[in-house]
Amino acid sequence: MSRIAIVGGHGAVARHLLTVLRRAEHTPVALVRREEYREELEGRGAEVRLLDIEQQGAEAFAEAFEGCDAVVFAAGGGPDGNVERKRTVDLEGSLKSIQGAKQAGISRFVQVSAIGVDEPLLADTAEVWAAYVVAKRDADAALRDSGLAWTILRPGRLTDDPATGRVTLAPEVPRGDVTRADVAAVIAAVLDHDASIGHQWELVNGSTPVHDALAAATR
Repeated sequence: MSRIAIVGGHGAVARHLLTVLRRAEHTPVALVRREEYREELEGRGAEVRLLDIEQQGAEAFAEAFEGCDAVVFAAGGGPDGNVERKRTVDLEGSLKSIQGAKQAGISRFVQVSAIGVDEPLLADTAEVWAAYVVAKRDADAALRDSGLAWTILRPGRLTDDPATGRVTLAPEVPRGDVTRADVAAVIAAVLDHDASIGHQWELVNGSTPVHDALAAATR
């Protein structure tokens, strides 16, 4: 059994992840900024700790990670048009999580990014989308350079459809949709497979069972 710290622990992917981790006999530690989320997340089997991603520094992240074996960064600045939050959550939240993990002596780190963020931005790209892409791209680059035992997952367009249990997972895949539940299943799977360390994969729904897709991607 491992204790897994989840930054952005009340997010849509994270809430699925809590269930998957519990089923695999891990202890999920949901890091959230609001006390009001506690009852719901504890009901899903999580330990809940308070952490304000935007207002607190790396030292607070390290304290929140205490006793954990791995960190999952699953936070996002939300779907609204707030450009600033793409920086303060998607980028700076990741950077503080990386530093906090180092301070806490945790090497394993899984980051949820987005498909295609290394592609050049078009001249007519909307400002908020451009800010999101740049934040995710720079956060991924920082994690790759961190010296941690990292895995980066870059899902396609997220949906709330039921889990399919089948995905396409590779360094580059054609753009497509993927359920949040299937993203959570892949996160949990890579946490249990050390062969996934040092890999960056794009992820969409496909025809291959999750564990088979992961085995093929790590060959």
